[in-house]
Amino acid sequence: MANVYESMTTEELDEQIKGLEADVEELRSRGLALDMARGKPSPEQVDLARPMLDVLTSSSDLTDDGVDAANYGCPDGVPSARRLMAQILGVNPENLVLGGSSSLNIMHDAVLHGWVKGVAGCEPQCQQAARGTLRWLCPSPGYDRHFGVTANVGFENVPVAMGPDGPDMDEVRRLVEGDPSVKGIWCVPKYSNPTGITFSDEVVRRMAALKPAAPDFRIYWDNAYIVHELTDEPDELLEVFGAVAEAGGDNLVYEFASTSKVTFPGSGIAAVAASAADIVDLRAWFGVERVCSDKLAQLMHARWLPNADAVRTHMAEQAKVLRPRFDLVERKLTEGLGELGCATWSHPKGGYFVSFDGPEGSAKAIVALAADLGVKMTGAGATWPYGKDPRDTNIRIAPSYPTLDNLGAALDVFVACVKLVSARLARAAR
Repeated sequence: MANVYESMTTEELDEQIKGLEADVEELRSRGLALDMARGKPSPEQVDLARPMLDVLTSSSDLTDDGVDAANYGCPDGVPSARRLMAQILGVNPENLVLGGSSSLNIMHDAVLHGWVKGVAGCEPQCQQAARGTLRWLCPSPGYDRHFGVTANVGFENVPVAMGPDGPDMDEVRRLVEGDPSVKGIWCVPKYSNPTGITFSDEVVRRMAALKPAAPDFRIYWDNAYIVHELTDEPDELLEVFGAVAEAGGDNLVYEFASTSKVTFPGSGIAAVAASAADIVDLRAWFGVERVCSDKLAQLMHARWLPNADAVRTHMAEQAKVLRPRFDLVERKLTEGLGELGCATWSHPKGGYFVSFDGPEGSAKAIVALAADLGVKMTGAGATWPYGKDPRDTNIRIAPSYPTLDNLGAALDVFVACVKLVSARLARAAR
């Protein structure tokens, strides 16, 4: 659809801008203070997990398959919790290790493992970096905290375009198989942050069939939203380790997940799964820094959510809270912008975000204007490495935390900002 503002006469556009500026000033007068910056579970979602707090009492049996959850030991995690996370991911519990409440923390430790110690007996990457820059592939738009981890360690983050079914695999293959300085790729394969897309079977199979030029290359498969459905017809994601085996490969993928947006953010359980050889390598690395993680939290989760079916039942209740928020985003954007042709946005079936694209050169101005009107959003450019969106179009909308009333008010501000900035850009191009 053509941009309506670009088709207006200069006089019509000037009049349109005048009216939009009046709308913005009216919104400014409301003195709003709304936050739509991060994908946090709402209080209603968190409250759904409160019964879990009653699972363990002073008289509870705190053992699990012979493991004393109230004392040191069992650094891989209690058996029942490992089985639970393995069921969720569809992997062998023997190939999975639990570690604290944060999957991002495990990812950070795994990246450091390769940098300091070396992956599976390879030369430490810090020593390789002394001879030349090492690189990490970053499908973009993507998750800003992923990019922050590898940039902080010392890798050069290289953006790779995201399409409707996953990363540009022609580009991924060219870089991974042709450049030994490429050591990893970030992936959020289901309901990707922020686009909400799920990798197609073809993309998963092509990823699993990669023949890296670097023996210490690994795919960081962050399956953060594997159970975060919004509809009764969820996306299906091909299981990656099976795809690797079908391609005749091994030792290629680290898969991560946590319950941070299933139960209590910051107080859940997190896991990494890998091949038999890679999990031995990671286990040895993790074993130096911890005697054990919080086994009581693991035990509590496993008793309240004894299997993957119980998790899906719980997440269906969460979806009842989240779905109206995503429906409201879709309605507000469609009503306010749908006929203008100046923006596009994603329509996810799960996850936590809507990815929005305005006209080229608009994102920073839209986010800044929204902040000026009292609505805080994720910074423009955050979905690209180093915060540099090359076209300055992408904005991540995070609708989960605000109440419906506050979300509606924030979206009214956002739509007004998109209209005014788009009209001004069209006028400046004359």
